[in-house]
Amino acid sequence: MRKNCGCNEFTRAKLLEHAAAQAGRGLPGIEAGMPMPAGTGLSRRSFLWRSGGAMLSVYGASRLGFGALQEGIARAAGASDPVLVTVFMEGGIDGLSVLAPVNDARYQKLRPTLKLPPGAGPAFTEDPTLHWHPAATSLSSLHQAGKVSVMPAVSYADPNQSHFTSRHYWEVGALNPSGQTGWLGRLLDVIGEPDNPLQGLSLDGSLSPALAPANVPVAAVDGPRFDLWAPGVWGDVEDLMFDSVDRIGAAQQASGDPQLANAGNVASQAMSVKRSLKQFDTNGGIKSPVKYPKGGGESFPENMAALAAFLGVGLPIRCVAMNAPGSYDTHENEKDDLASGLQLTCDTLAAFQADLEARGLADRVITLVWSEFGRRPEQNDSDGTDHGAAGVGFVVGQPVKGQMIGEFPGLTNLDADDNLLFTTDFRSVYCSILEQWFGQDASALIPNASSFSRPVVIG
Repeated sequence: MRKNCGCNEFTRAKLLEHAAAQAGRGLPGIEAGMPMPAGTGLSRRSFLWRSGGAMLSVYGASRLGFGALQEGIARAAGASDPVLVTVFMEGGIDGLSVLAPVNDARYQKLRPTLKLPPGAGPAFTEDPTLHWHPAATSLSSLHQAGKVSVMPAVSYADPNQSHFTSRHYWEVGALNPSGQTGWLGRLLDVIGEPDNPLQGLSLDGSLSPALAPANVPVAAVDGPRFDLWAPGVWGDVEDLMFDSVDRIGAAQQASGDPQLANAGNVASQAMSVKRSLKQFDTNGGIKSPVKYPKGGGESFPENMAALAAFLGVGLPIRCVAMNAPGSYDTHENEKDDLASGLQLTCDTLAAFQADLEARGLADRVITLVWSEFGRRPEQNDSDGTDHGAAGVGFVVGQPVKGQMIGEFPGLTNLDADDNLLFTTDFRSVYCSILEQWFGQDASALIPNASSFSRPVVIG
């Protein structure tokens, strides 16, 4: 058996991603040859602050004032355009645990302590040789309802086993270490607006490289609480304070003193934003028509509930990116480390789908769930699995075909590194989403698009 590779690159990848969020400040010299994240160097301006932390950061809109962005959001609001949500399972999820060939003798030999026993989870209806992980039961139920398309072996030729490099390929939609725009950023450059930053929304506080555009603005928020508050002030006193700020701002906007007029404009704009986004203040409570699972310290359920609420009131969102809870870089103790994050992710996705249906939005939204690679078929000596090749991915939503994309290749024939062979190239799925969901020519957005098949993703 292979030993634990002692992976610390995952931490370095996190540091690089953090550096990418600090646009214009440069990247640390962590590892020579690793690609720069898409979007590095994009201008960033933060418009809302709470207790010293940025609440809303807009990327790529250096020539637009705050008023113009407000007007752009207002003008675009209320549209019924298709929406894509992407959920990244960070670390390289073990597809052979999510969908396990439980009765396969080779699987049982390769995973003497990690194997799932027959009957541990529900059978995968399209390939009964595979069984879902018990923590993924809610996703299995959605699949049985025809609302999940499953990719049991998704990757690309000659797969890279670096967390950051492989993630970069998925983010830019090409095997190009020099890619500077994300695949969804390029889409927004075509279908987006020059003054609506909410069209591309990162819900984890920093710019998702997949959303990095060349020409249009996108935004990042640190959680769903859109509001202003004052430390140590609450209740009626806080309301009176902000009312006073609003009145003072309005009074000073016409001042002959340029500095006072500017301060008045800033105050009025801030209060305008506070009023328009007050309904999403988590203290007031995002009113969801369904129950979401408890996050246990993870913000994913809250963010998904907030996203459904944002869409429900007509915010002009087209593409959204966020991270799933948990870490899937399971070199050690995989049984314990995999289950909790996987269950919270799947249960939240099921709640989000039910929420969309209750709000009458289910025909507008699909969700792509992905990871940078899969894990090795053979477990290591630390009750974990090391970096592999083909992994598992999902497209969730009422409009999807709800059928398997590609097939499970089995464990009899592995690749030259004894990893699972891929049967679906991730770029073929991108091409299908771009053409079947957004109605765009993938050849203008994905390099070498003509060389990829177009699986039926949208039913």
